[in-house]
Amino acid sequence: MTLATTAASTAGGVPSRALYTAEERARRDATVWTLVQGILAPVQFLVFLVSLVLVLRYMTTGAGYGAATASILVKTLVLYTIMVTGAIWEKVVFGQYLLAPAFFWEDMVSFAVIAIHTAYLYGLLTGAMGPQTLMAVALVAYALYVLNAAQFLLKLRRARLDAEGAA
Repeated sequence: MTLATTAASTAGGVPSRALYTAEERARRDATVWTLVQGILAPVQFLVFLVSLVLVLRYMTTGAGYGAATASILVKTLVLYTIMVTGAIWEKVVFGQYLLAPAFFWEDMVSFAVIAIHTAYLYGLLTGAMGPQTLMAVALVAYALYVLNAAQFLLKLRRARLDAEGAA
């Protein structure tokens, strides 16, 4: 793997490693998994927004527990799907399923998001958590999801800046 650098600099003025090498960028652009991620990410965000409204409605009014629960289940399913397909994407682009150096911290936060969603599922399926606790757990998962989404948006921006710097 080459250590390609760009005109983009870190805060200290030292050139930083480009997000993708030329070979990785070519693999990223050639794989169908990039398109899959590009479709699933906004779908997941829309599901999140709908679910957030339903969860907050339940938390404030006590109405709509079933709809809120269903929406969290859909959000969790989409999350698992995007994580699996994202792991395949990382394998194609970087040669490893997860924790590629370029996406290490995004993957670490994704693990936390998945862990909290899974804790929600455990609480729901076992009855170990009541409705208010379940919704609170979902809100914590959603807060981490927002952080994770921001991480990925910053990476998209960085990839664009790297491409402009290379051109």
